[in-house]
Amino acid sequence: MLDEAERLGWGDGLPFIPPTRERIERMLEAACIDPEVRLPDITPSESPVTAAKIAANAVMAGCRSDVFPIVFTAMKAILQPGFNHEGMQSTTHPTAPLVIVHGPIAKKAGFNAGSGTLGPGVRANATVGRAIRLALLNIGHGRPGDGDYATQGSPAKYSYCMAENADESPWPPYHVECAGLDPDQSAVTVMGAEGPHHVNDHVSLDAPGLLHTVGSMVTVCGSNTTWLTNHQTFIVLGPEHAATVAKSKFTRRDVQYWLYENARMPLSKYKKGGMWGMEIWPRWKQTVTDDDQLLCPLDSPESFKIIVGGGAGKNSAVIPGDGMTRCPTLAID
Repeated sequence: MLDEAERLGWGDGLPFIPPTRERIERMLEAACIDPEVRLPDITPSESPVTAAKIAANAVMAGCRSDVFPIVFTAMKAILQPGFNHEGMQSTTHPTAPLVIVHGPIAKKAGFNAGSGTLGPGVRANATVGRAIRLALLNIGHGRPGDGDYATQGSPAKYSYCMAENADESPWPPYHVECAGLDPDQSAVTVMGAEGPHHVNDHVSLDAPGLLHTVGSMVTVCGSNTTWLTNHQTFIVLGPEHAATVAKSKFTRRDVQYWLYENARMPLSKYKKGGMWGMEIWPRWKQTVTDDDQLLCPLDSPESFKIIVGGGAGKNSAVIPGDGMTRCPTLAID
């Protein structure tokens, strides 16, 4: 069966659970979702997306029924106009949908928010991320070299899902402070994203020192977020780094403003980059002529999305968005 699936272009190249009618129905019934519920069409196939189709891919990925509401809500967010899934599906950039789970459902469904949250080993994280990729492949036909034109691709295209470590965060949960939801409401955030860029800082003892290191991973010439307008970047602080920042009495908003004001590089450095002068350069930056003027790659403090994730160790991650996309947070019904 796997050989036939490969011939037909189904799946992600790995073994999968056959999506029988009975398994799909059980998935939908457990989540109390009508199979005929329809979301916007998906590109490049221009196919209609129904709850039943999403459930079929969740079955293939190995999802338990208790995580299906997360998969369904994440797909709903991805298909919103502002997310620009069309660009994510077809670009040569190595982007993948990052899924972040918030609220009570993360613990209830067994998500790993601690050590290795972005890695393998936990079924909930692995299968939710994989279900999204399978839907993009099987419903959207975003296949390598045929719909998906990523030059090299990314391991994140197999599965890219984490949970917020709210227990070790010095700030309110992301979906509460940044999306205005109630603490007892579960939610999911999605972003078309590059793979995580490692931040290693074992010596800084205060927020400015640590955030200087974080900012150095933002001020680079090789990232889409340096060149495209309307972009956002997630700063995933490890709990130890978050504690260091909090000791300096920095709120989440303080972190955003510090990075916006200090994570900058001179115009002369931009001019040496690989996308200098292209039409997608933000209009406000096109008016700058002083080579020594310092510019932040991101458009506003709010474009820095601050969250805590992971376990022990003085490590964090910068996860740039793929450029022309927004990262919505939706409540899980």
